[in-house]
Amino acid sequence: MNELFLGLDCSTQGLTAIIIEKNTSGVKFFHDLDFETTFPHYNTKNGVLLLDEKTVHSPPLIWIEALETMFDYMLKRGVEIEQIKAISGSAQQHGQVYLNSTFEKRLKNLNPKLSLAFQLEHVFSRNTSPIWMDSSTTEQCEEIRKALGGKEATIKITGSDTFERFSGPQIRKFYQKQPEKYGRTAIIHLVSSFLSSLLLGKNAPIDHGDGAGMNLMNIQSKKWDVRALNATAPGLKKKLPKLCASHKIIGKISPYFVKRYGFNPDTYIVAWSGDNPNSLIGVGLIEKGKVAISLGTSDTYFSYLKELSLDLKGEGHVFSAPTGDYMSLICYKNGSLTREYVKNSLGLSWQEFSRILMNTPPGNLGKIMLPYYLPEIVPLVLNPRIMRFGFDKFDMEGNVRGIIEGQFLSMKLHSQWINETPKEIMVTGGASINDEILQTIADIFGAHVNKLDITNSAVLGAALRSIYSYTRHFHGKISWRELINTHSKGRTIKRITPRLQYRQLYDDMVKLYKKHEDYYLNKGPNPEPFRKEFIRKYFQ
Repeated sequence: MNELFLGLDCSTQGLTAIIIEKNTSGVKFFHDLDFETTFPHYNTKNGVLLLDEKTVHSPPLIWIEALETMFDYMLKRGVEIEQIKAISGSAQQHGQVYLNSTFEKRLKNLNPKLSLAFQLEHVFSRNTSPIWMDSSTTEQCEEIRKALGGKEATIKITGSDTFERFSGPQIRKFYQKQPEKYGRTAIIHLVSSFLSSLLLGKNAPIDHGDGAGMNLMNIQSKKWDVRALNATAPGLKKKLPKLCASHKIIGKISPYFVKRYGFNPDTYIVAWSGDNPNSLIGVGLIEKGKVAISLGTSDTYFSYLKELSLDLKGEGHVFSAPTGDYMSLICYKNGSLTREYVKNSLGLSWQEFSRILMNTPPGNLGKIMLPYYLPEIVPLVLNPRIMRFGFDKFDMEGNVRGIIEGQFLSMKLHSQWINETPKEIMVTGGASINDEILQTIADIFGAHVNKLDITNSAVLGAALRSIYSYTRHFHGKISWRELINTHSKGRTIKRITPRLQYRQLYDDMVKLYKKHEDYYLNKGPNPEPFRKEFIRKYFQ
């Protein structure tokens, strides 16, 4: 009898599912749904609702309907649903779901003849969910930061400075702006714990990895921090789920899914986590020396940390890792949407974009772009504007290479606090199919880039976590290394070597980029003389 394990990933733009077997590297099932095209009646653009320039939400009902649609598709494809032993999941970090007192009652009394979305339509105390792209809580960030004793104190307590997208500031804004609705809120879930609650049939806990991205959990004790709760909103602890370890089996699947879709009643649900902790496992980062870059709606740079290490400048984050250790993370909002904006503004296809990138010189003839199409997190940019130095918006070659170099020069600059020069970079996400982008990453970092055969590392990480937890629970010890080795065979489909002749050029260009960033954001000295010197050194 096959032992199958299901991983799910609810990202900003869609829902993905993967089914793998415990002892083989083969994928038994893989499918993804795009929110915008599959569910047009929610009127989202790239899965989100842009309420104003800084306020970005999503309708939580779309996530419920996507889960149902995915299971319907699995049935039509003849997936052996009854053979699935355990399910875990991944979800975009930081988004919250606000629910009234009827939520858990309805979960426990679902009618398998009716859809989930229909039965849960009225369980929300807030009809839309703030997500990670929201940057409207600057005032609340400052209030929480001040209450906790300043930036460094906040980082030492929660692992991160307060950030606009984090759940704590978002909850505080809701309490301040809509106190009556806050009062009617019985429980506040993250996207991950909300979706696992549906599968469980009752309120699910928040795992330590996703809890660390809230500005509410103590990064050392892994418990809700009373100081952070009090700085955020009154009575908050009663509205939050419990916290749990990432490997915890939180129960068996709800009878609703057994009767409606044919799941085995002994299918176990493993605590869901955020997309970043799941991606850490999906790319196999369980030891030092390697880092990963995920190229998606947001771009993220993350690595495994054996010991707790904090970025007291406040740009990076430290989360709990599924291994029980820690992970560092730097998140950029200007990811794929910004690359697409530049491509579209020039009227290019991706093939044309890639050809131009391949045929333009590293260093871009000294042209520098600060890629702030959207409000940015690292560095903090709340009033975005793409800045070009040495060229204009009509320069096709300059813009194509400028956006790619700008994004990854910034990434190299702002990851220096980790104090570890990577030797290998694992790259996943939609843009990882573009070899020219990967070559630029390899050259800028001076490191080998491994291109994986699955662009969604978060969904693979979720499936691997389900195997790990199930095996640990029923059979005792299991090695992360053994598990990952089994399921990483053949995953690297291309290895891209850095071109050493450009190492010094990019070392100098990182310094040049920093001067332009300081000039624009901090009113530093005019960088033009340094840019001209760079041009003389490398292009004349």
